[in-house]
Amino acid sequence: MKARTIIGILLIVAGVWKLANMWGLIENDWLWSQPWTAYVAPALLLYVGEKTIVNSYRRDPDQWLQRPLPIGEDGKRICCSVHYGGDEYVYRGEPFHGARLDAFCGGIRMDLREAVITEDEEIDIHTFCGGIELYVPAHVNIVVKSRSFLGGVGNSATRNADPQAPTIHIVASNFCGGVDIKN
Repeated sequence: MKARTIIGILLIVAGVWKLANMWGLIENDWLWSQPWTAYVAPALLLYVGEKTIVNSYRRDPDQWLQRPLPIGEDGKRICCSVHYGGDEYVYRGEPFHGARLDAFCGGIRMDLREAVITEDEEIDIHTFCGGIELYVPAHVNIVVKSRSFLGGVGNSATRNADPQAPTIHIVASNFCGGVDIKN
């Protein structure tokens, strides 16, 4: 995470802290004893923190951390878990044997366009206030099963009419999160 992103998060935490004090959830009047801090400080902290984070991503939109493929205990299926950040996993000719993807207040970008997929595979996805971008090859079939609350799955991948082609079964559980499937 970049320093400006951390600064933005700290400013937002300070603004929320001030609001919690104003609402009586915590008691720290000694810190906010000046009259101008009553409404100006929390609004200013929240605004500056949000702008710092947004501008950080505008300047460097490709802040995804490229990680090696995390192979699971079975030696085949990968297991990816992200909390408060973003990871990118790219297959470059490796065989794909399924995955479990968990995103909690963060995101995962998985690129399977160059993966070797020879049989039916399953991707088990769980999101909570996060999202997953999934790039699939055009030569596979996609079957989606979704249980979502305040979220969903968008499938804009091209449809393959060949019933003999391998199928990727995507089972998604989303709570305030989503999955985007594309070629």
